[in-house]
Amino acid sequence: MKDLQELGAMAQAVGDIYADRFDVDRDATFYLGKMMEEMGEVSAAYLKLTGRARGADGAPEVLKAELEDELADLFGFLLLFAGWQGVDLGAAFHKKWGAYLPDPKDAAP
Repeated sequence: MKDLQELGAMAQAVGDIYADRFDVDRDATFYLGKMMEEMGEVSAAYLKLTGRARGADGAPEVLKAELEDELADLFGFLLLFAGWQGVDLGAAFHKKWGAYLPDPKDAAP
């Protein structure tokens, strides 16, 4: 499994290709709009996979692959947005979510 820095660099390289190909100005509207678009596609794929939307009659493995693809797209744009804002997503996640975990120093020997 790759770490977030490697994945962020991959997202940036693909994002550069996308921006060049489609002459995209990568600003807040672009990043936030793409994340919202991808979240909608994640929702649609999940609803199809769980039999709650049109297209749910597809092969389960195909529907699962669609969900995986859409989650990957959402994750990619999240990585791009975080990088654009200078946020170390791994560190931010560890700080925010890790605060709920017990401190290992408090564990019994």
